[in-house]
Amino acid sequence: MIFAAGFGTRMRPLTDDRPKPLVQVGGRTLLDRALEIGIQAGAAPVVVNTHYLGAQVADHLAGRDVAISPEPDLILDTGGGLRRALPMLGAGPVMTLNPDVVWSGPNVLSALQAAWDGDRMDALLALVPVARATARKGAGDFAMDQAGRITRQGDHVYAGAQIIRTEALHDIRDQVFSLNLLWDRMIAGGRAFGMVHPGGWCDVGYPEAIPMAEALLDA
Repeated sequence: MIFAAGFGTRMRPLTDDRPKPLVQVGGRTLLDRALEIGIQAGAAPVVVNTHYLGAQVADHLAGRDVAISPEPDLILDTGGGLRRALPMLGAGPVMTLNPDVVWSGPNVLSALQAAWDGDRMDALLALVPVARATARKGAGDFAMDQAGRITRQGDHVYAGAQIIRTEALHDIRDQVFSLNLLWDRMIAGGRAFGMVHPGGWCDVGYPEAIPMAEALLDA
């Protein structure tokens, strides 16, 4: 699943007339770059959720083998959005990808698949050390022990890609909620893990980050 419903507030004024996933980096939209990662990793089905200027995303994807999960009345955040899309995604663990980042190096979703251990894991998050998190503003999100288990606060940034079990989404009563709620439960149970992405990574969350992302891609 690709999360494409957000308002892109930090990316204004570029998002005044387009959704953030349709902002271009290096001549291609962020959404197309994310889709390429998913396709190369063999993801199927592929679902994209929409809200802000969602018709533009739907038009951009017209004719492709991609399902749209619209959130027309209320943006549901990552947890609520993923739960809404589950009928399209099917049972079992799901790969999710944030489109507002740029990667270099190995395909992150393929690497997550190779590292996934369903006997031990309810979630496997791609992480990047803060020191290598290009254009990142703020501190790290997680610490990781020698076994790969994660806890809150540390020197690693969530990189916007993961594999996650979805069964517990149905236990949450809120309509709008973040996947952080699910992560916290998985962390408490010792079943949330991290995988460090060895390549480059750039947070394309604001206009000034675009040249940095393009430099990363050209390196």
